Order: sequence, then C-alpha cells, then structure tokens
Amino acid sequence: MLEKINSFVWGGGLIFLLLITGIIYTLKLRFIQFRIFPYFLRRAKKGGFRAQFKTICMSLGTAMGTGNITGVTSAISIGGAGAVFWMWVSAFLGMATVYAENSLSAKYTDELVRGTMAYIEKGLGSKRMAAFFSICCVLACFGMGGMVQTNALSESVLACIDIPPFLLALVLFVLIFAIISGGAKRIGSAAQFLLPFATVLYTVLCLIVIVKYKSDLKIVFTRIFQESFGIKQTIGGISGYTLSKAVSAGLRRGVFSNEAGLGSSPILHSSSDNANNGIVQGMSSMLEVFIDTMLCCTLTAVVILCGSKDKTVRSTFINVIGDKTDLFIAVIMSVFALCTVIGWFYCGETAFIYLFKIKNTLIFAFVFSLAASMGVLFKAEAIWSVSDISNGLMAFPNLIALILLIKNVRRE
Repeated sequence: MLEKINSFVWGGGLIFLLLITGIIYTLKLRFIQFRIFPYFLRRAKKGGFRAQFKTICMSLGTAMGTGNITGVTSAISIGGAGAVFWMWVSAFLGMATVYAENSLSAKYTDELVRGTMAYIEKGLGSKRMAAFFSICCVLACFGMGGMVQTNALSESVLACIDIPPFLLALVLFVLIFAIISGGAKRIGSAAQFLLPFATVLYTVLCLIVIVKYKSDLKIVFTRIFQESFGIKQTIGGISGYTLSKAVSAGLRRGVFSNEAGLGSSPILHSSSDNANNGIVQGMSSMLEVFIDTMLCCTLTAVVILCGSKDKTVRSTFINVIGDKTDLFIAVIMSVFALCTVIGWFYCGETAFIYLFKIKNTLIFAFVFSLAASMGVLFKAEAIWSVSDISNGLMAFPNLIALILLIKNVRRE
C-alpha cells in the first residue's frame, strides 16, 4: 500500500515539476551554477566565508546524511548505473532551484515567519498552502530526517559492535535530545564540529579505492552515460522501462540526498545571522548541493561501480581497506546520520512553531528524539516509503510557489 502511494506521489507530475522548475530558474538566472566558484573565491579573499561556515555545515548536514551512501546504493540497485547521471541532472538543476528558494526566503523572512513558509504565506498570500507545507515538513523530519537516518546508522554500527538494538536506541535518544534541546546555536556548533571530519574521512577512503581501481574508471563512466539514455538497453529491446527506472531512481534519490526543491534549505538558512541577504544564502545553498551530490554522491557511485559485486560501498571497501572497513563505515554513517537528524529537527521545529505558535518546543524535541531513536528497531523498507511520500508532498507546494513567484527572484 505504501509503495503504491509512494509511486503515485513520485509519479510523472512531481518529476516534471522538479525538472521544469530547475530548467526555468537555470535559464532565468542565466546558468548561475557556473558563477559559484568565482563568487566564493572572491568572498574567501575578503574573509567573508567564515561567517557563513556554521550555517553551511548545518544545512549541508541535513543533506550529507545516509542518503549519500544508502541513497546512492538504492538508486543504482533500482535504476542501474544510469541513475547516477540523473542524480547529476537533479543536482545541476537543483542548484538553480535552491538559489531561488533562498533568495525568496531572504526577501520575506522576518522574526515571526521564516524560510519557506514566509514566501508561501507572504509572497503567494496563501496561509493554507504554507500550513500544508509545514505539516508535511513535520512528517518529513520524523521520517527522512529522523528514523531513516538512525535505521541506516544502526545497520552499520551493529555490524561491528555487539550491542542490543534497544540499548543503541537509548544512547541515540540521549545524544539527540542533548544536542537539539540547545536550539539552533548548539545544533550549528555540533554540525560545524562533526561534519567536516566525517566528510574528509569518507572522501579519503573513497579516493583510496578509486586509485586502486583507476583502470576501471573509463568503463564506469561509459556505463553511466550509456545506461542513462538506454543506449545499452535499446539493443536488448527493454529501453523504455529501464530508462524510466533510471530517471525516476536518479531524481528521487538525488532529491533525497541534496534536498533541492523540498524547501528545507530556506528554513535552515533562515537561522543565519545574515538571513536576509539573498545572494549569500542562495550561493551558499548552491555550494551545499554541489558538495553533496556532485562530489560525495559521485564518489559513492564510482566506488560501488568499480569493485562491488553486491552494489554496496562496504564490499568494495573490504577489498581495499580490509578488516577495518566496518569500523570506518560505522563512524562515517553515525556522524552523517547524526548531522542530518539534528538539522532536520530544526526544520521540523520551525514548521511546528509556524503551525501552533508555540515558543517552548522542549516537548516536541523530546518526542522527536524518541521517534528518531526508534528507527533502530524498525525495518528499513517501510521507513523509506513513508519518507519518500512526505518528501514528495513537501515538494509540491514549494515548487508551485517557486514557479508562481519567479518574478521576485533576481540574479544580482
């Protein structure tokens, strides 16, 4: 039943909306994606990058979760190597989309209404659509932002540590609640401390594997491009079906990983000290999408396609790193998952405050911590389906708002 609902939500309509929104803003902003690195080089010279670093880590932490590993694995399993190309497409177009999201958020955010809800309510004048988005955001924070992450974390941790799942859930509950109960500052500080460490470690491990399999790189990238358009499958007469799976899996997992178009990024960037600077927030969010998908997800995909027989990162790592593989993966997955959990809590908390106008959210933090930790005890399939559904439902009102408010977005 859940899979049928999931297939309906993520049908042709939503995929078309994601693609057309990205294309419209790519053209509207005159391929702003290519200006990202010159922009940050200029800011780095002026010393302006450091002030934004905590916000980038906090926002990137929600994206750099287990989706960078399990999401890519899932995409390749469903859609083959061609799904990787469509993840790239999702990221490239998503960079323009996420710039537009944060540009609009900066324009309309104030002390009372922040992020995506601000431009839906004030820009479109639709409190009902903003409320619907907020409800979906709260559900997504429990699903994709909470239980999916801890479920993936538990699989990697239990593979190398003999600990009862219930005890692991208890430890996670205490840790998550200790961080999120401190508000946006503590969440940002935790992400700023944890995320760079895990990202560098994972990148180094992937590069070690890629160097070992460097002779296979040409074959890997040839497969990605051939299977992305069904060239190889055309010969076998099954192109249409296989291609549709590659496109769907790539776009779905791409959005799951980088979150462009969901509306989560503007909420996180609304916590920045210069939240009303649309250029800074827009360009920062583009950098996050690039790092998440173009770099980290590509590294994962290449590692899997180079040396994995069962389409997992673990099997390839074992061939190169050996006995320490499970420990490394457990550490990386734990940090990625924790960063995503605490970042998505802020999204859910902001949406919760918008809905109920409650300033004291300690009870919400307690319930979220409890629910997130319970992801350790449930099966992954059902959690993934619920998460996909809530993500898709979040995207609809956000994408509609982006299209209708296109005149309000400018490339400075």
